[in-house]
Amino acid sequence: MFRSFFPTPKLFFQSALFWTIACFFIWFRLGDSLKSYLNIGEILIGPPPELQAGERAPFFSSDKLWTYQFILMASIIFCGFWGYFNRNIWYSWSVIGSTFLVVSTYFNVQISVWLNNWYGDFYDLIQRALTTPNSVELSDYYLQLSTAAFVLVPYITFLVLLDFFTSHYLFRWRTAMNNFYMENWQNVRHIEGASQRVQEDTRIFSTIMETLGISFVRSIMTLIAFVPLLWTLSQNISTYPFLGEVNGGLVFLAILSAALGTVVLALVGFRLPGLEFENQKVEAAYRKELVYGEDAEDRAEPQTASRLFGNLRQFYFRYFFHYLYFNVARYAYLQGSVFIPFFALGPTIVTGAITFGIFQQVMNAFNQVENAFQFLANSWTRIVELMSVFKRLRTFETHIDREPTNVSKTLIAEISAE
Repeated sequence: MFRSFFPTPKLFFQSALFWTIACFFIWFRLGDSLKSYLNIGEILIGPPPELQAGERAPFFSSDKLWTYQFILMASIIFCGFWGYFNRNIWYSWSVIGSTFLVVSTYFNVQISVWLNNWYGDFYDLIQRALTTPNSVELSDYYLQLSTAAFVLVPYITFLVLLDFFTSHYLFRWRTAMNNFYMENWQNVRHIEGASQRVQEDTRIFSTIMETLGISFVRSIMTLIAFVPLLWTLSQNISTYPFLGEVNGGLVFLAILSAALGTVVLALVGFRLPGLEFENQKVEAAYRKELVYGEDAEDRAEPQTASRLFGNLRQFYFRYFFHYLYFNVARYAYLQGSVFIPFFALGPTIVTGAITFGIFQQVMNAFNQVENAFQFLANSWTRIVELMSVFKRLRTFETHIDREPTNVSKTLIAEISAE
């Protein structure tokens, strides 16, 4: 699953984690010193503007550009190291492609941060206009809207191109797994559902890993970006029900809400991965008999097919029952958590302690932080499916008792280069 695509997977992911931690250390301890020598932002944009009280920093400034430049330099160093240390035939996609997806995720989070600030200003503008008629010029209103369009139009273009790139990335990963399994086909062809493992599970596994991997990275980056923002916004909240004044209360509330939901869903749904695995076994048995029946008249007889489908029916009814009570807990939690910030902000709202713009900022920042902490809760069904596919492929791979070779190297290189 991993060694067919990534160079020395265990070491690769460990080095990625180590380099990320090292970059955080360099940024906070040496960032200012490096900025004075390496920052090209002041050359391209000029010095950062002097902001008035309450004024927002622009999306592109020399300080922001230095952050993007530092991340780009760190990414190039990481890719360069693996290109020299252990370059495999999938290097362009597995190393450079994965790094590009992570950096793109950071860019998406920064757009979310900028939008959170923009919504604050925009809704304050609406509040002034609705409270005092004709106090806001129509030109100012449209100017504020055009500011968002200036950022969002190129951002939408970027998202379209990113989806296109991601589709190719996933197919390359699937190709790597397919080539590895077909290289060892003589060792695994006798396994129940071998064709399904190679044809279907490789596709499902690469897709889920990309989805969950990017979601996890985005959750981490969202927390890094929004937790300090939510902590600052919490200073505007005067008091909380039953607790009174709590410094940074919204941050703790988001953590508590997400942790409680994750624990509850994990306890309720602990049987689901095993059920997913068993589901594929009964499906494979029925499908295999039907495939044999296409070529042999003595296979897939009505009595045999009816018995296998009966097993399938019995399993699915049990499967539906377990998902019934899991979905009760899941939807109750996800819907109930929407009202938590409204309840917490009640005393602040009724006393008019904050503006409508700040309220929108608080709600958006809280939802961003809570959703990031809810990664396991929101992704639990996909995680269950991934655990099932992983278990099937690991069982499949136990029959491959040797390291992958460079069979079909020319063919793979041609596919990789396309």
